Amino acid sequence: MQFSKVLGQKHIKNHLTTSVDAGRIAHAQLFVGPEGSGTLPMALAYAQYILCSNINGENSGGKDSCNIKFKNFSHPDLHFAFPVTTSDKVKSKPVSKYYLEEWRQLIDQQPYGNLFDWYKLLGVDNKQGQIGVDEALEIVKALTLKSYEGGHKVMLIWMAEKMNTASANKLLKLIEEPPKDTIFILIAEDEEQIISTIRSRCQILHFPPLAEEAISEALVRNYHIEQSAAIKIAHQSNGNYNKACDLIYHDSEDIQFEKWFVFWIRSAFKARGNKAAIHDLISWSEEIAKTGRETQKKFLNFCLNYFRQALLLNYKADELVYLEPKSDDFKLANFAPFVHDSNILEISDELQDAIYHIERNGNSKIVLTDLSIKLTRLLHKKSQAS
Repeated sequence: MQFSKVLGQKHIKNHLTTSVDAGRIAHAQLFVGPEGSGTLPMALAYAQYILCSNINGENSGGKDSCNIKFKNFSHPDLHFAFPVTTSDKVKSKPVSKYYLEEWRQLIDQQPYGNLFDWYKLLGVDNKQGQIGVDEALEIVKALTLKSYEGGHKVMLIWMAEKMNTASANKLLKLIEEPPKDTIFILIAEDEEQIISTIRSRCQILHFPPLAEEAISEALVRNYHIEQSAAIKIAHQSNGNYNKACDLIYHDSEDIQFEKWFVFWIRSAFKARGNKAAIHDLISWSEEIAKTGRETQKKFLNFCLNYFRQALLLNYKADELVYLEPKSDDFKLANFAPFVHDSNILEISDELQDAIYHIERNGNSKIVLTDLSIKLTRLLHKKSQAS
């Protein structure tokens, strides 16, 4: 992965390459950034820069044979760990080494992809993956071996917040005192979900969302679209290049999510004293409950964001509103007045509680029905300011 292929984040690129050039490489680093900000592409480029002894801030000028191995991410001293689960391919004790072919496909085609894209590629989006204790044992085993090329070894752990407690405790000592010339690069979207003892042993780099300019330039260059269209998509993506790519192909799950959301909101408005609308809410809960848990969690996060955008619009923070509903008959401006100081905190808490319970294998139908009934009450609350 060339640094030039990594969008934006120039200050982070400079920091990483300068530290390698100066021989100051932290043995454990945690890259934290929102989806689509480029943490994984940056980690891949950084690993290549280290392993191939490249120079001048780009992945060239070092060992040519090493750089060639990185074209298909098959360098023997680059190790990967990522969330996995059982599937038709692996029936028990799943670990990353059984999914390397699919993993290389993801980072070749969607280096800015998210966990949802990964599970979709594996065909397991109805399950929740993790980095378990079996994976930790594989990591320990891989790093006890000598470096293939006699230099550094890099262990890249993607979505490190998916490490369960047993796995994290197993790796704790290894991350604190790794074998000579071994480097850990952990990548996460939510560092608070990583146990504090691991966080405290890592040098943490925070990635901001990508600038709209960086996204629009990449869209024009990679997809050959008009600059005006690229600027509009970049604004809608809110710093997330993965979402911007989905919008190009009209492949974003947000289109389906919006249909579910609009139906849900309208039914919740009508449900007060209306038995038919209550039946609609129950049917809606059953429909969403049939999808995979990752889809449900992603949808509820989409709803959370929709309410935040409506609140911003209601309080005249128009420059922060990037959401543009695709439904012709649903206007954010008409919905915004119903999201205000008296209900937004409760709505946010209820959505986050629902995400929490679904993540912990609560009955989705019950969780979503309960959420819907609570939303009916909250949407009819009056603002204290009115």
